[in-house]
Amino acid sequence: MPITRNLNTERNRDAAAMTLGIYVQVPFCQTKCTYCNFHTGVVARSLYRPYVDAVCREIAESRALRDVTVDTVYLGGGTPSLLEPADLGRVMDAIRHNYSCALEEVTLEADPETITAEKAAAWLDAGINRVSMGVQSLNDVELRAAGRMHRREDVYRAVELVCAAGFRNISMDLIAGLPHQTRATWESSVGELIALRPEHVSIYLLEVDDGSRLGKEIIAGGAKYGASAVPPDDAMAEFYESACATLAADGFEHYEISNWALPGLASKHNLKYWRRQPYIGFGAGAHSFDGQRRWANVHDPSAYAAAIMQGRTAIENEETVTPAQALDEELFLGLRQLAGIDLARIERKYGADFAPRVRKLLDDGLIERNGDTIRLNPAKLTISNEAFVELLG
Repeated sequence: MPITRNLNTERNRDAAAMTLGIYVQVPFCQTKCTYCNFHTGVVARSLYRPYVDAVCREIAESRALRDVTVDTVYLGGGTPSLLEPADLGRVMDAIRHNYSCALEEVTLEADPETITAEKAAAWLDAGINRVSMGVQSLNDVELRAAGRMHRREDVYRAVELVCAAGFRNISMDLIAGLPHQTRATWESSVGELIALRPEHVSIYLLEVDDGSRLGKEIIAGGAKYGASAVPPDDAMAEFYESACATLAADGFEHYEISNWALPGLASKHNLKYWRRQPYIGFGAGAHSFDGQRRWANVHDPSAYAAAIMQGRTAIENEETVTPAQALDEELFLGLRQLAGIDLARIERKYGADFAPRVRKLLDDGLIERNGDTIRLNPAKLTISNEAFVELLG
C-alpha cells in the first residue's frame, strides 16, 4: 500500500503540546532469571558507581530534545533497586539540572527482596513516586523454578515497607506460563495480588526465547529449569483470560493488552511508547525516539561507560523512521491500547485506505468499530496477533 507524506502538519500540531519521557537503564541483576534474554548481567557491586557516573555524564552532555518539558522518568533494568539510593538520587539530580522538569510520574523498578525501609524512604526523598515491583508469581515453587531470588513472603514484606514509606502508586506484575504453574496456582497468585491492592497490574505471557537457559533446555528436550513443566499455550491463554475477568470484577481498567490500572492510574510513561510520543534513553542499551528518529546505545555496560567517560558517543545505531514504518507503529502500538485507534485520522495522515482489511477483521470478529474508532475485540485478545498480521499486511 503506497504511503503519502502528509505528516508535517500533524507533527507541528503535536509538538505544541509535547512532553518528554526519560528512561534510565540499569543493566544489573543479582541473578539471571531462567527465561531471561535481556541485556542484563550479574557484576561486582564496585562497578555500579562508575556506571552511574557515566549515566550522569551522558545526561549532562546530551542535547536531544532539551527544549521539551520532562514529565515522566522511568528507572528500569535490570534491577535499579540494587543501586545505592544516593546514586539514584544523583541520576535524578542530573535530570533535574539538565532538563526543564514538571515531573508527574517517576517510576523505579524494584525486586521485592531488595527493598528495605531505609531505601524506600530515600527513594521518595529523591523524587521517585512510583514503584514497579517484579512479583511474577506468589507461588514459591514457580519462583524457584524461574530463578527468582524472592519468595512469596518477601512480596508481602516489600508492599508493607513501600506503603509505610509513603508510596501511593505501586505496580506489580505476574507471568502466566511459568514452569509448574497450574490453573489453581495461577488463580491463587492473581487473587493474592489483587488483595494487596496495587494501583497498577501487568500480566505477561511467558515468552520462551531460544537464547535463554529455559529456552535452550526446552529445545533440547530436557527438564532443567522446569522446562518439561511449562504449561501449554492454550493453558496460558486461559490463565490470561481468567485474569482479565478477575481484574475487571475488582475495579481495574484494562487499558493495554498487558496492563490494568485503577481509575486514573495508568502508567503515564509507558503510554508515551504506545502513543509514539518522544522519550530519551540513557544508559547501556537504552533506546530513544524524537518523533522522527530512533537511536540506541551500545548494550555492553563496560563499553558504554568507557565511551561516555572518554567523550565518545555511546550510540550504536540510529535510523530515520520512514512513513511506512511510522504507519505500522501507529497501527500496532495503537491497537494494543484497549481504547483503540482513530482510523480516519490515520488514513488521513498517511493517505492510506484500510477499508477492505477492516471489513474482514470485523467479519472475523477480531475487532470492533464505533464510528471512526476501531479496537481489538476484548474477547479475542489472546489471538490479537492475527489482527495485527491482517491489518499490517
